[in-house]
Amino acid sequence: MTVTEQRRGRRIMMTPGELDVFLTTQRTCRVATVSADGTPHVSALWFAWDGTSLWLYSVVRSRRWAQLRRDPRVAVVIDSGEEYDQLRGVELSGRVEFVGEVPRTGELCAELDTAETLFARKNFGLDEMPHDGRHAWARLTPEKIVSWDFRKL
Repeated sequence: MTVTEQRRGRRIMMTPGELDVFLTTQRTCRVATVSADGTPHVSALWFAWDGTSLWLYSVVRSRRWAQLRRDPRVAVVIDSGEEYDQLRGVELSGRVEFVGEVPRTGELCAELDTAETLFARKNFGLDEMPHDGRHAWARLTPEKIVSWDFRKL
């Protein structure tokens, strides 16, 4: 995993191991996409982290999906904590790639095996991914990662 060297906040940035644990255990992210007129659009979504890429499982008839199809640039934030000294999080940015059929109906796709297993276990407590014919996969292999963990202060 490539972690961007942070100019500020080096003291509070997560190590690669801390990043991996954080992204593996968190469930919800906020996905920022770009509207046709250039305005940002942010929406919440469940995800899976495979150690290299963030896998987003989105409804294909959503504003988010339409915007990603038009412009694959994205920024994603995953964070946690309530009190100031407990805040921690990660921002990942780059361009998504679409993987598998759209919408996903469960056709064999070896490239999705790991992501679907991780997602199904984490979010549904299942060993196999249930497919509803309404969602599809977008993979973000981040070009930039910025993190913070205020517990280190």
